[in-house]
Amino acid sequence: MIKAGIIGATGYAGAELVRLLLGHKEVEIRWYGSRSYIDEKYADVYGNMFQIVEDACLDDNIEELARQVDVIFTATPQGYLAGVLNEEILRHAKVIDLSADYRIKDVGVYEKWYQIEHKSPQFIGEAVYGLCEVNREKVRQARLVANPGCYTTCSILTAYPLVKEGLVEPNSLIVDAKSGTSGAGRGAKLPNLFCEVNENMKAYGVATHRHTPEIEEQLGYAAGEAVTISFTPHLAPMNRGILATEYASLKKVRQADGTLAYPDYKQVKAAYDKYYQDEYFVRVLDEGVYPETKWVEGSNFVDIGFKIDTRTGRIVMMGAIDNLVKGAAGQAVQNMNILFGFAENEGLKLVPMFP
Repeated sequence: MIKAGIIGATGYAGAELVRLLLGHKEVEIRWYGSRSYIDEKYADVYGNMFQIVEDACLDDNIEELARQVDVIFTATPQGYLAGVLNEEILRHAKVIDLSADYRIKDVGVYEKWYQIEHKSPQFIGEAVYGLCEVNREKVRQARLVANPGCYTTCSILTAYPLVKEGLVEPNSLIVDAKSGTSGAGRGAKLPNLFCEVNENMKAYGVATHRHTPEIEEQLGYAAGEAVTISFTPHLAPMNRGILATEYASLKKVRQADGTLAYPDYKQVKAAYDKYYQDEYFVRVLDEGVYPETKWVEGSNFVDIGFKIDTRTGRIVMMGAIDNLVKGAAGQAVQNMNILFGFAENEGLKLVPMFP
């Protein structure tokens, strides 16, 4: 058994971490950290944990926590971990950060998009971007894992094989994504009140959303060149889920007879299979079947579908995830499993909930 601690255990992502880790046969939760609920019983904050979790919430003393556990999850706002992380903490425990503090390698880009000063840029270089299906081998050796964002996980995995294989023009990529309201966190905000969200759809962060540079950076590594995309997120009247619909211009590729033509269904499917055929959590759907958020709700799966538009020479790619699982806590547990040599799907064999 390894010992785990969570800072930010009373936010939505933190609560999902608790739920998942309680079902993990190799982990014991030692620390339910929450600055807002110190000394209150965790089950009083989340009634679904009544008679399941008897512990009270502790503070966010990460240095003390590091001396008691093997792995720390920080489900905290941007800037928290960067403001407290030091070498002593990393000597004692692995850290998996669910914020954006160590996702972006260029500190100037981070500070521009997040509008805060990065307090520990010395750790950015060693932090591993924890997109498991892409960086698995790097994660195995890491002390510090930057758990990807929810929009970014869905957007990158949906387009990655085609960008990597040169089947699309990466700078033509347009990402149109919808998310449930839990992606905005548990804090009370006027735009997220029931009467504001129910029976409503709205775009936000248009041309300014801070997940944009994260998507661009990671797809840039796949393309071997800088990538610029258009990304527009929308708030959907549902609790959980992300659906990303992505559009890109196809590149002509050389065919068996030596001519150049746009790739067909079999060539595109072969690219997805090359990268995802052996991935437990990535499900490339059958031809003509397109993802739905309900098909992945409560699970760590990513569902991907696509349609070639021969009329326009473009491809429409679609991906769906549960933003709190594969988009946050589930991916963090998947990273932990890789770090400690457990089966990657341990604690994550979650059948999607329906309806």
